[in-house]
Amino acid sequence: MELVKLGAKGQVTIPQAILRSVGLTRDAPLLVETTPEGAILLRPAAVYPIEIYSGERVEEFERENSVPNELQVRIRASLDRGD
Repeated sequence: MELVKLGAKGQVTIPQAILRSVGLTRDAPLLVETTPEGAILLRPAAVYPIEIYSGERVEEFERENSVPNELQVRIRASLDRGD
């Protein structure tokens, strides 16, 4: 455990040893929350890139995920037989 001070702008500097022990690096995004007991929690935030899909891209997904007609027929026949 280490002692840190709250700065004039509400900022806290986390000691390097603490950052290294949890695998955080410079500019790591963190989530901040409080507990009912008054504790302040910092958690690493997962940041994932997103892609906005165009109509063409959605159609491509639909084509790739579609079940061919002959396979649909075989599945229906199998279900009807109770296989």
